[in-house]
Amino acid sequence: MADNEAKRESGASLMFIGLAVWVVDLLVIFFLPAGMKLGHRTTFVGIIVGLGVAGLILLMTGYFKRGRASEE
Repeated sequence: MADNEAKRESGASLMFIGLAVWVVDLLVIFFLPAGMKLGHRTTFVGIIVGLGVAGLILLMTGYFKRGRASEE
């Protein structure tokens, strides 16, 4: 019983961290025009894609972890 609660909490934590990574990604997108003026567009695009994928992986991992805990 306590193991299921721990899995649900860790899943929720992973989902929260994934959302926080997406918020940071939005900040990078906000500063993208300044980066383009300096000529470092490819660096910003790489960071945006990397953070987006990392956030998506964390969200999906947390979602599936919570789902498996509620089934048991």
